[in-house]
Amino acid sequence: MNNDIMTLEEIAGYLKVKPQTIYTWAQEKKIPAAKIGKEWRFKKSLIDEWFLSHIDDKFSELIDSVRTKEKNTENQ
Repeated sequence: MNNDIMTLEEIAGYLKVKPQTIYTWAQEKKIPAAKIGKEWRFKKSLIDEWFLSHIDDKFSELIDSVRTKEKNTENQ
């Protein structure tokens, strides 16, 4: 099963930043997140897209290539 929903701590580990940084970004709406009760949750596929949107435009061809490969892998 592909677990696309991640906790704040999982996202912090995934992005290799401190959990407090993720918490601050979520509070300030700088990262796509949903608050469920008192807990923040993140959709990994959205975080991946958010991350790619922060890469300099000069790498857009490389990003397009990665996205195409990922889509082809998902469709197999």
